[in-house]
Amino acid sequence: MSCLFCKIASGEIPSAAIYQDERVYAFADINPKAPVHVLIVPREHIDSLAEATPEQNDLLGHLFWVAAEIARNKGLAKGYRVVVNTGEDGGQTVDHLHLHLLGARQLTWPPG
Repeated sequence: MSCLFCKIASGEIPSAAIYQDERVYAFADINPKAPVHVLIVPREHIDSLAEATPEQNDLLGHLFWVAAEIARNKGLAKGYRVVVNTGEDGGQTVDHLHLHLLGARQLTWPPG
């Protein structure tokens, strides 16, 4: 396995878990863009959102539920942003589907 996020989710590369279950692993981004910046990755390797299949619909919904649960636990009642970068032009730098949960500051639009 050569995927960075697969290695993190499996524990091969150490990280501090923020949330984990049998389908998802979440951890702090090492280059945060907000006071709260959590990466939420499925344990199942999916290259990007563009590669997701109808059979993965439940997993995709679960990823967003996890984002909301982490936001509740982090006290982000004033708001937060969930971002999915897809492909090179979309800013995806690791070829493993992941959500960015950003919060604990005023976020601007457009994001860049």
